[in-house]
Amino acid sequence: ILAFLLLLVLAVPVRAETLTILAVGDSITAGLGLDAEAAFPSRLEKELREKGHDIRIVNGGVSGDTMADGLARLDWSLTPEVRAVIVALGANDALRGLAPEATEKSLDTILSRLADRRLPVLLAGLKAPRNLGEDYGVAYDELFARQASRHGVLYYPFLLDGVATDPHLNQPDGIHPNAEGAGVIARRLVPLTEALIARAGGK
Repeated sequence: ILAFLLLLVLAVPVRAETLTILAVGDSITAGLGLDAEAAFPSRLEKELREKGHDIRIVNGGVSGDTMADGLARLDWSLTPEVRAVIVALGANDALRGLAPEATEKSLDTILSRLADRRLPVLLAGLKAPRNLGEDYGVAYDELFARQASRHGVLYYPFLLDGVATDPHLNQPDGIHPNAEGAGVIARRLVPLTEALIARAGGK
């Protein structure tokens, strides 16, 4: 009888648990000026679900956050169901002209803590405004690739690729993507997010 019951249990298909991804970011992630469903994390979730992935993306964007701010709230943002993380911080560091060394130190700590928790990561880099000078721009732009390589995480070099400086894809402030721009970000992130899902054991 026990053997028969065991066979019944094994024959019943088990529904895969929805994979939860946390997107840690600032106002670009939060979708400042947009409806919640228009922000890029929601758009990315929709794109991936349409491709058959059983995932949920939690929007952990907080407007105004720097890399250090994201580090300060990281631990309580990582709820038990989170199995992968998208890190999209750093824009405010450059806008405020903060030292790239300090930004990199905070990013290094963020990636180390996520590694300690064995959470796969997709890091989205950013680029400094060119009006801050060539030296600052080089130091800032390179820190993301360096940390991605050091920690072995998935890396998307520029979160605003294809969107930055295009007035048709940004709100009037010229900084924050509009709904169409958020859609561009989401679509471009799909391939690497699929790789992230695979690393997290999802489908």
